[in-house]
Parts: sequence; structure tokens; C-alpha cells
Amino acid sequence: MLSTRALEGAPNWIDLATPDLDGALAFYSALFGWRFHSLGPDAGGYGFLQSDGRTVAGAMPTGAGRELPGWTVYFRTEDAETTAQAAERAHGSVLLAPGEVMGLGRMAGLADSAGAVFRVWQPGEVEGLDAASEPGALCWVELHTPDVAAGAAFYHRVLGLETSATAFPDGMYTCVNPPGAGEDTMFGGVVRSLDDPADADTGAYWLPYFAVTDPEGVTERARQGGGTVLLPPTTVPGVGRMARLTDPYGARFAVIRGEPTQS
Repeated sequence: MLSTRALEGAPNWIDLATPDLDGALAFYSALFGWRFHSLGPDAGGYGFLQSDGRTVAGAMPTGAGRELPGWTVYFRTEDAETTAQAAERAHGSVLLAPGEVMGLGRMAGLADSAGAVFRVWQPGEVEGLDAASEPGALCWVELHTPDVAAGAAFYHRVLGLETSATAFPDGMYTCVNPPGAGEDTMFGGVVRSLDDPADADTGAYWLPYFAVTDPEGVTERARQGGGTVLLPPTTVPGVGRMARLTDPYGARFAVIRGEPTQS
């Protein structure tokens, strides 16, 4: 699962862009108990989502030509400019040129060769998230893309990410880990979106997973809060119990209660 270790190429931030910041904050607070810490007027409405005083995500309003609604995953890089250039060479796109973010670090907005949007974060004052793989925090990310091999090749070229195949009852799953860090640092996977009816007409995208202790309870609170249940709580042998949801504004995410690690 994901950790807060400073590993090159691993996810180190995530944020939400939403057309109704107050409504989204109420929704996620009911699900995870998050609280919002604004960065002030100079940040354009951006702030940190926190659990027990630790930052687990960011959030901001859309509008005025800014973000499309949804969750965006960031990957750690030592050099945002070099990574953006690598994305272009790999037939991706630079959506937002590398630049400083309030002295906290450097960021670039990119899309892969299938159109999945992601960002890279070159740490400055802010290294990344304060918590990961614990209840209410990001624990896994998953690329939904039409071509698994092409997707894996793109992120290997751009971020150096390595992949491995894991067998499950319904087939093989492609896992992802940072370059040279070993399979015990796996933080995500790649799946073929064309095989999933819930991905119809959505294009390629990164899906964040948040750790929970009660998938049924979170799913019911999401439904009551105006969200959509794309996949009801389902047990995946050897992995855990998960559900896929959207918030009231269409942002996709998943929740999971992982199976205990066997010694």
C-alpha cells in the first residue's frame, strides 16, 4: 500500500476540484471526518483536507476556466520540467506548465497518451501528504485505461514506474511500484477500462482509493449525501472489501478495507 516515504515516482499528493466547495466539504466530512484548512485569499480558495490535524488531501473550487471537477493524483519528481518534457516525448500532453506554487514546491499538470490527467509535484517546503494507508487517507491509486501495456509503458518512460503481474480469481492484475524500490512498495495498479461497464464514456483516468474500516457505512453515507454508488461493497479475495463511488458532483473515488497482512 501507499506510504508517506519520499520515493521518486510515487504518489505524494492528491486534490479535489469541485464546483461547490462547501457542499463537497460537507459530503467528505460525513464520510471520513475530514476538516478543511484554508490557505487564505492568496490561494484562490485552495486548502488542505485534514484528519486529526494531518493533511490527507487538498481541495479547491472550480470555475473561471480552472480545473474540471474531480480528483487528481500527483506523483513525486525531483524535476518537474524534465518530467513534463518526458511526458511530451512519450506522446502525452502538458496541460499546465511547470511552475512554483506559493514557495511550497513546483508543480506541472500533465495527461498521458490516453488522456488520463495527472500532476507531478517537486517538493519544496511541502514534501507531500502527512498520512497514507490508514483510515480516512489515500492508500492506493489505479489507472483505468484502454490499453494496459501502453499505459504501463508511458509511466515507465515518464516516471520510471515498474510493473508486475498478480494473479486473482478473475484474472491478472498489473501492479505498479516506484523505480528500483521493489514490489513491497507497490502503490497502485493498471486496469483495462474497456472491461468495466462503470467506465463507459469516461475515458482514461486515475482512481484514488481511501482506506476505511466500514465500507458499508461509508457507502450508505455517500448515498445519503447525494453521491452515486458505481460498485456496491464487494469482497475481492486476498485484497479486501471495496466500493466505488462518486461524490454529488461526479468526482470518482473508491474506498477499501484491506485484508489483514498475513505473517
